[in-house]
Amino acid sequence: MDRVTAERAALIALLRQPDLGWSDAVHDIQEVGTALAVLRRVVGQTDTLFPDTRSVDSLIEAAAGDLAGWRAEGITVRAFFDDDYPAQLRDIREMPPVLFARGESRPDARAIAVVGSREASDRGVEIASSVSESLARRGVTVVSGLAKGIDTAAHQAALAAGGRTVAVIGTGIRHHYPAVNRALQEHITEVGLVLSQFWPDAAPTKQSFPMRNAVMSGYAAATVVIEAGERSGARIQARLALQHGRPVVLTSQVMRHDWARAFAERPGVHVAHGTMDLVEAVDAILDRSPAAAELEGCPLGPGTVLPGQESLLASRAALHF
Repeated sequence: MDRVTAERAALIALLRQPDLGWSDAVHDIQEVGTALAVLRRVVGQTDTLFPDTRSVDSLIEAAAGDLAGWRAEGITVRAFFDDDYPAQLRDIREMPPVLFARGESRPDARAIAVVGSREASDRGVEIASSVSESLARRGVTVVSGLAKGIDTAAHQAALAAGGRTVAVIGTGIRHHYPAVNRALQEHITEVGLVLSQFWPDAAPTKQSFPMRNAVMSGYAAATVVIEAGERSGARIQARLALQHGRPVVLTSQVMRHDWARAFAERPGVHVAHGTMDLVEAVDAILDRSPAAAELEGCPLGPGTVLPGQESLLASRAALHF
């Protein structure tokens, strides 16, 4: 087994340890410098009342077998220490230690998340489609969560325009949720990318979707919210995006809600009135955003302003839907 495979297998084995949190595993690996060393430290302890008699080698072999099986299914596994792990995700507190993917991976420095309500209005779907088509035609990757409503409209419009779309899902990558989007998910794996931070067989849970929103926010250079009620996951993503130092663009469609009007007063939030205004705002954000390579190793805390965004944040664009 080569060193790279052994390290990935050690990470998989570590993440399966019931008494070790995923964030703790990442911290320990970053501190020690190798997943293999952390696994040996965690497993096989003999100086305890109930010694751990498991073999590190057997755990690694089992995890390596899983990696081979996933690869045979067309599932790519990326550990956070791999060179091809999305660099922009290393800059968020919720960085997944491992990602499962189907499709074509690219740096996607020019990626924008388009999100909104599952119970979307006809007008909301129209706006999401128009915005996503415009972005795709400009070579921008459209990122969304494959949910019903706005997410579906965003993915479909980007694909119809011949653009690239990335679906960040809230289940294991073997699942199709919602079931009605099974064909759409499979199509995205053929021409775009589907990402999951959960074990491949993981079912949807109440907690998995906000976790998905955090990864979607981190993956994209900015988040566009088309429609979102007071308890919408899109609202959660807008909040997370600001914590990640990513700009947020709100359409006038969402400004009917108190939360959106409150958000509009924050630095880094833009209110757009029309597709062209929104696209211009996104262009300005992308022009001022660091490339993916520059993001690596530069953690962003709450309220952080990305390099070059000072003038953009100082005067919020007056953007009519």
